[in-house]
Amino acid sequence: MRGNQRWTSLLSGVLVANSAPHLASAVTGRRHLTPLAGRESSPAVNGAWGVANLAGGLLLLRRAAGAPSSLRWDERLHWFEAGVAVFSVWMAGSERALRINTGVETGRPRSSRG
Repeated sequence: MRGNQRWTSLLSGVLVANSAPHLASAVTGRRHLTPLAGRESSPAVNGAWGVANLAGGLLLLRRAAGAPSSLRWDERLHWFEAGVAVFSVWMAGSERALRINTGVETGRPRSSRG
């Protein structure tokens, strides 16, 4: 297996893992940080960003996997899974420490005017 297939598989895992919180935010109607609209990204923006990450990750994985020489996975699956795991651990830790997307709920609706 070539080195670029490893990195492509790893990056695809990162993108697929990144899609989950954005799609969850879209489905539940919550705001979540995206590079498209910042911290106040709407559920619709999160849905678009989540779908883009999922599609990009799966396309990269397909590219890295190439034509199957057998019906079984090789180490590219391990690299994909490593990407998912590394991103998930990093995001859970950084969210816990920095609270970028979470905050203290006051029970009052946020003003749309800031």
